[in-house]
Amino acid sequence: MRSIVTALLCTFALLTCGEAARAQYNKEYFYHMGRTFMMNDDYREAIRTLNTLLRFDANAYEGYFLRGIAKYNLDDLLGAEADFSLALSKNPVFTQAYTYRAITRSQLGSYDDALGDFAAAIELRPDLPYPYYYRGVTRLMNQQFAEAVEDFDRFLRQENKVPDAYINRGAAYLCMSDTLRAYENYDAAIRTNRENPEGYNRRGGLYLAQKRYAEAETDFDRAIGCDSTYLLPYFNRALVYSHTNRPLKALADFDAAVRIDSTHALTYFNRAILRTRIGDYNRALEDYDRVARYSPDNVLVYYNRALLNTELGNLTDAAADCTRAIELYPDFANAYLHRSMLRELLRDRAGARRDRDTAQRKIAEYRARLTDSTYSIFADTTQRFDRLLSFDNSLSGRGFGSAAARTGESDELRLLPLFRFTFMRPDTVPAPPRSYVQRVEDFKRRIGNEHLVLTNADSNLSADTLLLLDRSYARRMRDDDASWTTHFERGVSQSLVRQYTGAVNSLTAAIELNPANPFLYLNRAVTRAEMIGFISSIDHSYGRLTLDDAPAGRGPAERKRTYSYDEAIADLNKALLLFPDLACAYYDRAGLHALSGNLPEACEDYTRAIELDPAFAEAYFNRGLVQLYMKDTRKGWLDISKAGELGIDRAYEVLKRRAPQND
Repeated sequence: MRSIVTALLCTFALLTCGEAARAQYNKEYFYHMGRTFMMNDDYREAIRTLNTLLRFDANAYEGYFLRGIAKYNLDDLLGAEADFSLALSKNPVFTQAYTYRAITRSQLGSYDDALGDFAAAIELRPDLPYPYYYRGVTRLMNQQFAEAVEDFDRFLRQENKVPDAYINRGAAYLCMSDTLRAYENYDAAIRTNRENPEGYNRRGGLYLAQKRYAEAETDFDRAIGCDSTYLLPYFNRALVYSHTNRPLKALADFDAAVRIDSTHALTYFNRAILRTRIGDYNRALEDYDRVARYSPDNVLVYYNRALLNTELGNLTDAAADCTRAIELYPDFANAYLHRSMLRELLRDRAGARRDRDTAQRKIAEYRARLTDSTYSIFADTTQRFDRLLSFDNSLSGRGFGSAAARTGESDELRLLPLFRFTFMRPDTVPAPPRSYVQRVEDFKRRIGNEHLVLTNADSNLSADTLLLLDRSYARRMRDDDASWTTHFERGVSQSLVRQYTGAVNSLTAAIELNPANPFLYLNRAVTRAEMIGFISSIDHSYGRLTLDDAPAGRGPAERKRTYSYDEAIADLNKALLLFPDLACAYYDRAGLHALSGNLPEACEDYTRAIELDPAFAEAYFNRGLVQLYMKDTRKGWLDISKAGELGIDRAYEVLKRRAPQND
């Protein structure tokens, strides 16, 4: 459903804002540029352009509206909702804003709020057809099937050439077990547009469910003929071929589906089962390996792979897979029984006996709880798990046939790096956060080094150039009267060539000569933190929250060791004592608190940095990640949305991973 909404969203938004944009010449220019970027799918640049407009005219409700459209298309749903709300606060009778805020809220799962917005839009303009369509979609998602049919009826009375409306009405009837009317609507969708593959695919899916395989195959053929890049009909036709004993044709269709989406775990899973059936065990094992990579928390994958590894004689690997299946679902009696057999073969008789006893206990518990179908499917030793799964089954969760709730966080939240003084090519120096620019410039003039910049970006000087700089500062250091500025520059250069102990010593010497300079403490703090990150990377012990500039190669830790950031935090405390309005020092201290596991303190410091510099995009981004880790998800996503609005491109990659996906 998401693709349908997105396709119509931009078109109507761009058409409805044209008149208001002509009010003033400057506004018209910004609207024109913003719409142009959006028409070219350059939503990030559209947001930057609209930000400029809104800085000059905070009441330009159309600007908030268009920016909301851009954010929606970047999967920033909370940011889009906030912008549509701002548009409505400036113009409470803005019908389109109600409609699109409702669509956004529907995507967020806030169905009651979405329905309230649709009601407001329809009350303002009962003659417009599309609010009825989108409300029908929302009601369908909210399982209000009869009401959804009513809305699609109203829409189709005005717009009877939209196949998606028939398809969705058919889906609503199907959910009400009215297959006759579902067929009628899918037929109508096909008559409306015979080049639209979705109508054929939906009708074919209904034929497949009713085991009318010949008719289903014909429809899937037609769907593929309409769009050879559409994954679903290949997947569904493969099921038809499998049910009609044509495994090689089924494998060919699964191959085609994989070419379209190389990360689709369910396709690999089904292909693995088919390959196992025809004796292609090694390639089946490769497919199960891919499924485990893309869907690591699914118990069925490990159990089936254990059976296959047993066939191949890989008994140790098979036992490990059984163990993983048991870890994911401790009541899986079949896995205990199979591991018991494997341990017997591996001469672990005590372990085999324990597993056998555990399995018998689980089976007894199962028999006492026959009404619990979820439990019984894992405990039933007669249950087979080698049938193909249909597309609406999930491989994402720990159970069968139901998706696990996902918050969108990655396994390792990665903070943006700390700010410090470093060396870069003069023509590539980025602008520092605005609130402390003047003092930074005064410090840079005092140092007198054209390469010096305050940033959280990596140095772009070559390794050879850095070594030459470091040697030049070393020569100057031989002078007994070396100034604090020379010690500081040597500290920067040594940190860049990862001579961290020498860097800390040089910065300490600079501080002894100039103890009232906050920037010296700032750099020593970050250098100490980088040294800890480097040591921890060698030791293979990584915190869940890591800095982007830490060395690569993160992996599971074999042993735990605690690293203290206390000295680095003490340096930042001193810097803030000397310069209480140094926003980047709060930002850096927040990062070190996060690495230390002190997440509430990290949030407080990021908040203080934002108070000092309201455009501190990196602080919004990192605070958002910390809040996500603290399970304050709404605030976290709003912060990441704000970071994207302020120019952090990575924010939209994070938002895209958590965006709800509807077919």
